[in-house]
Amino acid sequence: MPEEESYFGKHGEPRKYDPTFKGPIQNRGCTDIVCCILFILAILAYVAVGILAWSQGDPRKVIYPTDSRGQFCGQAGTPLENKRVLFYFNIMKCASPMVLLEFQCPTTQMCVEKCPDRFMTLVKAYTNKQDFDYYKNFCKEGLTKAMSIPEILKSGLCPAMLTPSRPFTRRCFPALGLKGGKITVGNNSQFDDGTGNMRDAKDLVDGVKNATVVIEARQVVMKIFEDYTQSWYWILIGLVIAMLTSLLFIVLLRFLAGIMVWVMIVMVILVIGYGIFHCYMEYADLKGEAGANVTLQDLGFQTDFSVYLQIRQTWLAFMIILAIVEVVIILLLIFLRKRILIAIALIKEASRAIGHVMSSLFYPLFTFVLLAMVIAYWAVTAVFLSTSNEPIYKVFNDTECAHSRMTCDPANFTRTPAKAECPDSECLFAFYGGETVYHKYLIGLQFYNVFLFFWCANFVTALGQMTLAGAFASYYWAFVKPDDMPAFPIFSSLGRSLRYHTGSLAFGSLILSIIQIIRVLLEYLDHKLKGAQNKFAKFVLCCLKCCFWCLEKFIKFLNRNAYIMVAIYGKNFCTSARDAFLLLMRNMIRVAVLDKVTDFLLFLGKLLIVGLVGIFAFFFFSGRVKAFEDTAPNLHYYWVPILTVVVGSYLIAHGFFSVYAMCVDTLFLCFLEDLERNDGSAERPYLMPESLRKVLNKKNKTQPAE
Repeated sequence: MPEEESYFGKHGEPRKYDPTFKGPIQNRGCTDIVCCILFILAILAYVAVGILAWSQGDPRKVIYPTDSRGQFCGQAGTPLENKRVLFYFNIMKCASPMVLLEFQCPTTQMCVEKCPDRFMTLVKAYTNKQDFDYYKNFCKEGLTKAMSIPEILKSGLCPAMLTPSRPFTRRCFPALGLKGGKITVGNNSQFDDGTGNMRDAKDLVDGVKNATVVIEARQVVMKIFEDYTQSWYWILIGLVIAMLTSLLFIVLLRFLAGIMVWVMIVMVILVIGYGIFHCYMEYADLKGEAGANVTLQDLGFQTDFSVYLQIRQTWLAFMIILAIVEVVIILLLIFLRKRILIAIALIKEASRAIGHVMSSLFYPLFTFVLLAMVIAYWAVTAVFLSTSNEPIYKVFNDTECAHSRMTCDPANFTRTPAKAECPDSECLFAFYGGETVYHKYLIGLQFYNVFLFFWCANFVTALGQMTLAGAFASYYWAFVKPDDMPAFPIFSSLGRSLRYHTGSLAFGSLILSIIQIIRVLLEYLDHKLKGAQNKFAKFVLCCLKCCFWCLEKFIKFLNRNAYIMVAIYGKNFCTSARDAFLLLMRNMIRVAVLDKVTDFLLFLGKLLIVGLVGIFAFFFFSGRVKAFEDTAPNLHYYWVPILTVVVGSYLIAHGFFSVYAMCVDTLFLCFLEDLERNDGSAERPYLMPESLRKVLNKKNKTQPAE
């Protein structure tokens, strides 16, 4: 007894029996009012930032390319409405195509209707009227036939040459290709640069290697896009199947929880076992095939991912990974077989609870809508903030000039000393920026936008957790189910959460948001230090990232249980977090084993749904089944729709099972409180279901007959 008292003293006093306690407290007051006020002020400030961004920003800077005068190509209602593509006079002045996407190529840029489709120099076009008329489509206004070639080039009215180009991101890029291992443009490996010199096509990009990567990456992106256009409706069908499978699984759990859990365990083992068998058969079939014994290291990175499926080492790696997963799952099931019985009893009770609160299955849709609104507001505000800079013009020239790269005003540039001292210089649009107070603090506004995004997203998630916790707690503590439950448990719990505990929700989500924003800053620093050689700094940064990752996981776990306690007792966040933590510490063995076993079983459920839908998608899109050969779309990469279906199936299954997980966590905390409050006597009977009492060898003593 002294040891037990010492243990309880260390982890707080256990709950005392309270005959008036009937579940979630109805008579409660507002909690964490200061944090509630702070959250409301932060939201008002966030709205103000949005209004400021919307008044200053201009998304056209993202939607439309900008020419050297700062005009938008293809903007409706302007003279450039039909000129949707941006053309570069001398693309060789750009370091690489990536620089073009940043609007900082030091050459004249103008809007055109379409990109040039042939090689042509100004010297050649000048001698032929038809060619010159075509050439003028890529020249500035003010060009006349009376002007000489040197005069045209000196005035910067026309480019010295045209190269075959294709539009990409609404900008004219050279029509680069590969022919015999050489970079080509318009099927030629060389071209006339307009001054009589022959240049290699590889000069159009920053090195042959970078050009090859750009070409191949563009091809892969286009092929993936084409695959999506060919298979999007089949992907939707796959996701609908995943949703129906998840819903069927939940319904079956409601009536056959015990059987379904064991069926789920066996099915997961069989699905992974089939994966091992399939990998072995592929591995064996490739034996003796030409090139099948090439190693992954020798093969290197290939943009055609189907190449990897033609070598034995790929299938051997898949087989080993699946075998390890299979062995780990089997060992866990063997060692935790007794705890699985208690977990099954908890899942059975969770199924009954969800059966009485069926609206809880659709609550994730409400959370999804709120999160979509938060994400949309953040994204729109971010776009407007990033486009609220002013156009900056700079002096560009080919010869040495003291005014080079200095800011200028294109309206009066011809009358400035810069033009007088450097006759060949031009005042061209460079990028978007600004020197006002608003522009100086723009990075701070972007940071505030990101921080409030985290805070609002975490608040929405917390609201969902507290709402579900309040509904399921009212089920557990109801002496006569469902008579002692509220008529609409979800709506009652949602109303209590918003009316009394907005401050507590804001407090918990604020703590989590601070940790997440620190993690974002650490990732930013890690990105900046990638090129650094300071190994100690990298080590410290790695340790910090690991620590804050662990801290975020712990805070999420603590917040989740704190919200359950707030939903039940109506106390403030800190008190609820302390009570939840001490309750869990007093039952550490049950928490470490039982709760995690339940999470593991629910994870197996998600894994089973993803595995079944994934196998179906694999056989359908890969054309391995003859019945589907004519129906399946013809794709470049059949793994594109398969991965999309698998990831989408997991998110859908997670949405349904998150309700189950919250129900189990709530019932688990109530179950621990039940063990502390009651002793099974007639005066203090356990409220846990009979199935749980049997597994724990607990009994309720009946009232003695008078």
